Amino acid sequence: MCFTERVKLQELMQTTRLPVACALRDNVVAGGLLGYGYDTAGNYRNAAKYVDKILKGAKPADLPVEQATKFELVINLKTAKTLGLTIPQSLLLRADQLI
Repeated sequence: MCFTERVKLQELMQTTRLPVACALRDNVVAGGLLGYGYDTAGNYRNAAKYVDKILKGAKPADLPVEQATKFELVINLKTAKTLGLTIPQSLLLRADQLI
């Protein structure tokens, strides 16, 4: 999903009454039903640590490649209600954030 057009895309998907699962929290805030993906803020913090090491003289080739270790589940309850969907309690309890 195009990041800059996420609000328009979510509005379009709501007119079709199709639930949308996204990878980024911002798309859920814009109206998507749910998102499950890496912790964006955490990844930015890790990227800043890499930049700091490189600016202090570390060679990029010597730095380890890291994968995301923290993932978050975000559910938009307003969208679920609009679509007439009931989210199971077990999923609500696992969510990191309910909007």
